[in-house]
This record gives sequence, structure tokens and C-alpha cells, in this order.
Amino acid sequence: MERLGTGIGWRPEIADAVERMPGIDWVEAVAENVCPGHLPDSLRRLRERGVTVVPHGVSLGLGGADRPDAGRLTALAERAQALGSPLVTEHIAFVRAGGPLTASPHLEAGHLLPVPRTRDALDVLCENVRIAQDALPVPLAVENIAALICWPGEEMTEGQFLYDLADRTGVRLLIDVANLHTNHVNRGEDPSKALAELPLEAIAYVHVAGGVERDGVWHDSHAHPVPGPVLDILTDLASRVSPPGVLLERDENFPEPAELASELGAIRRALEAGAVERVKTELRSAAGATAAQRTQPEGGGAELFGEADAGRQEWTRGGDGELPGAVARALREAARGARGEAPAGAGAARRGEKTGAAGATRGAFGPPPQEGVDEARQRLGLAQAALLSALVAGTPVPEGFDRARVGVQARALAAKRADVVAKVAPDLPVILGGAYRTAFLGYAQTHPMSDGYRRDALTFAEHLLSTGRPGDTRARRELRGWWLERSGPKPRSRRPVQRLARATRRALSRR
Repeated sequence: MERLGTGIGWRPEIADAVERMPGIDWVEAVAENVCPGHLPDSLRRLRERGVTVVPHGVSLGLGGADRPDAGRLTALAERAQALGSPLVTEHIAFVRAGGPLTASPHLEAGHLLPVPRTRDALDVLCENVRIAQDALPVPLAVENIAALICWPGEEMTEGQFLYDLADRTGVRLLIDVANLHTNHVNRGEDPSKALAELPLEAIAYVHVAGGVERDGVWHDSHAHPVPGPVLDILTDLASRVSPPGVLLERDENFPEPAELASELGAIRRALEAGAVERVKTELRSAAGATAAQRTQPEGGGAELFGEADAGRQEWTRGGDGELPGAVARALREAARGARGEAPAGAGAARRGEKTGAAGATRGAFGPPPQEGVDEARQRLGLAQAALLSALVAGTPVPEGFDRARVGVQARALAAKRADVVAKVAPDLPVILGGAYRTAFLGYAQTHPMSDGYRRDALTFAEHLLSTGRPGDTRARRELRGWWLERSGPKPRSRRPVQRLARATRRALSRR
């Protein structure tokens, strides 16, 4: 896998700071926020400087029961080509459910939701990943997600699920250590065990992010500093393998550039601490092998390794005598990793070839019969539709789920929905003032999202107007004008200068 180094999530709010920040080897941009034909000037300048840009998708829904949408795959491929990216990434999650597969209303979560770790879900996910791999011009890596809820009847641990996924498809893994911490707090899962079960050779890069704990539940907010336990998991991972890249994520509550730089420094120190432990482990292993070799009777080495191998044992001289070549190699590899260079022999992975156990065994047992996958899709689709309906439409919580946790997740989805609608339609909070959030959360309780956030904003405005709100005559007139401007097949005014003037007058009148 190509060595990426240390990076940060590129967001428009911190674009200038990212450009000026020293030691940034690469950035990651949310794929859905990038237009291939009109790249932001900041990303274009970074590309011209040789900074790698990786598109990170959030809406594909590879863990859903339906096959990946061809249009979304094409859009992701276009962004990878426009950015000259060495790979693209997505999530092991479902983001929508219902529709023709289950003969139920189509529902959008507006967020990443966990898939059950079952054989059915794995079969469907593997086929979806293969479809995506065939449609994309560069390798795909998929990310483990944070979860507030547990599916009943799960058959595998997270590490086993990820190992089997990589083993069967050859897909790369984007390991989010903050999400491992989230699942530790919320689901009682051991991050160290998950790391021990992962196919380390399949790791493409690593995410690090902050969160916050409220009422015993950890929220992966990407809006708070990276806590110590997350850095400890990163050190644990680095003690096992030198990750090709590590990236700091921050999506909201952006701090001053100096604080971001400080967090990047903490990430680098965690990686260095892990590298030291990895070298110590390799040295102990090499020393043990040397001791075992020296206890062999004369000629035993040739019997154990074969005459040719025994004659080719590598040695190097140090101040305290002879050390096996494995020690020197371990020290050299650690030094290469600290400099951000690729380990020896990593060239094949740079071009996306399958390496290690995941590549060697890909398809060894073949995919399950198609009729079996189709039946698994049906079962998975019904289960996901029932859960998502409980989360966004207020239907009964499916049997086996923790009702309190489902309630926490439902409130979190509604809150995020309100936040995103306020971003994509910033006029709405201006028009409604302090009543915006309460009005939107009330609307969300009875109006599940069935399309994107922009359509959601229009439907919300229509709902308010149909019920005679807002009560203030001027605000209602402004909301009606806003809705009429956007609800037709094309804007009422074809003169953007006039639309801008109206918006400016509205803003000034409220000062």
C-alpha cells in the first residue's frame, strides 16, 4: 500500500489553515462535498504542491441490503479521477432502507448505521464491495464505524467480521481507532482484541478523532479533542504494524490552527511510541530465535532449515557480539516507518495488487451461490427497514434491541438532521430565529427523511407553511418566498443578483 504519512481531514472551514500547516503529507475530503468540474481552489493548490487528496464517501451504503447505486459509484469514480487519488474510501454501514426490496417506504438515515455481524450481512457486504471495486478506477478501502446500538444475534466479533471481509474480497481497510474506542464504551468491546484479529496487511490508513461522553454513552462527534484512550489504541496498533497513513478528523467546532497542530503532534508521538514497542517485540523474538539456534547440536540448523538455508543465514556484527540479520532488518524497517517511507517489498501494494493473506486467499472458496445472496438481501433488508423505521418514523423497536439505546440513537439522528439542514439551507435558521431547532425536531418526529437534505429542507418549509407557521407575519412571508424560490423546476428569478439582493435585505433587516 502506498505510504501516505500524516494527514488531516480537509474541510472548507479550515482550508486556509491546512494549506499553511507544516508536516501535512496528505488530506482527505468528503467526496459528496467535492464537484469534479469545480474543485475548490485550496484543494487545487494542495494538489499542485504534490499533496495527496483522498475522497472519502459517506452515502454509498455498502452495508445496505440493496446493491450499490450505479450513479453514486460513477460520482465517486469521477472524484477519484479529478483528484488524482491513489484510492477511495467508504464505510461499512447502511444509510437507507426500505423500497422495492421490502415493499415498504424508502427511508434515509442521514447517518452511518451499523450492520449486523452475521453471515447474511457479510455475504451481502462482500458482493456490494465487489460491485464497487469493479466500478472504481482505483483501489477501495472501507472503514469500521462507531455504533450506539448492538444488533441481537450477532455471530462474529468486529475483528472476525473485518478479517473475513478482507479475506473474501481483497478490499483494503480504513481502521478508525476512535470508533474502536466508541464501541468499547458503548458495546463493551475490547479494542486490543479487535486489533489482534485484524488482517494488518490489509490496512490502507488510520483515522483518529475526538468525541464526547454523555450519560454513559460515547458520541463520535469529530467536534472535540482527541482523548488519551484513542491515542492509546493508536499506539497499540502501531506496536503491531506500521500503518501506511494516519489522518486527524475534525468536522465541527474547529479550534485554532495551533491546537490542530498540537493534536497532530500527539498523533505522531503515539505512532513513535508504538514503533518503539514493535521494535522491542521484534528484537525479543529475534533474540529468542538466536538462543534456540545456539542450543541446537552441531549440524542441527541444517537439519531444521535445510542445507541451503543454513548456509545463507545472515549475520551482522555489533558491539556486543553477533546479532541475527532479522534484528538489523527490524531496526531498518522501524527507521523507514518513522521517516514515512514504505517498508521494503511494498511496491506491489502501491499499484493496488492484493498482498498478504487477504490477497492470497481471495476467492479461495468462491462467493456463495447467487440465490443464497438474494435471500440474504431479503432477510437483511427487512431487518434494516424495521430498525430504521423505529429510529426515524417512531414505529415499535424490533425485538432484541435495547430500547433505551435506540432512543438515544433516534435523538442523535434527529439532532444531526437539524444541524445538516441548517448548513445546506442557512436561510432557514435566519428566517425562523431561535424557533428553528424546536420546530425542526417536532417536524422530524412525524416526517422521516426519504431523500437528501436539500429536499428535506424544502419539505420542512412546506410543512410549516401548511400549518400556518411561523406565527410572525413577516417571517412567514419570507419563508414562503424562500420556498417558492426553490421548490419549482427552476428558480423564480433567473437573475442571481436580484436573489442575492433580496437575501442581503433580509439579513440586514434582522440586525
